[in-house]
Amino acid sequence: MTVLPVIVAPDPRLKIKAKPIDAVDDDVRQFMDDMLESMYASNGIGLAAPQVGDDRRVIVVDVARTDEDPQPMCLANPQIVGVADEDRIHEEGCLSLPEHYADVVRPDAIRVRYLDRDNEIREIDADGLLATCIQHEIDHLDGILFVDHVSALKRNMILRKLTKAKKLAEVNA
Repeated sequence: MTVLPVIVAPDPRLKIKAKPIDAVDDDVRQFMDDMLESMYASNGIGLAAPQVGDDRRVIVVDVARTDEDPQPMCLANPQIVGVADEDRIHEEGCLSLPEHYADVVRPDAIRVRYLDRDNEIREIDADGLLATCIQHEIDHLDGILFVDHVSALKRNMILRKLTKAKKLAEVNA
């Protein structure tokens, strides 16, 4: 498996709309494995293909706590087909916006349809952290970052800090 570099905002590749895949084949399965390896290496709980510079509609998530066995999920062409009436506020972070967090309001529970690693259509019900994580990663497939759900003031402050950090890193490289 390969650890893929995670793109950090602001970067135009994070704003692309990912394209559906035709089928989960050996190439896509290898990509899913590489994404999981990259997510774990970055201590994340979710990762979307655009975050590693790929335009396929693929996400991986694992919300197991550190004292639990890993519970990786690989979803191709995920789509939300149902949402709960109740919302939940959760502090979100993102591997593409390191060290920045904000409260985001999302439906507390969702139903998701997707292709699994075996190219089978599946549906799952997710709530709590898993629902939040899946929604966050699906947003990435549509070019939406979690900061797009917060006030313009907070979003601009975070993006300015990331731009400054990126320029400083380039100067020191």
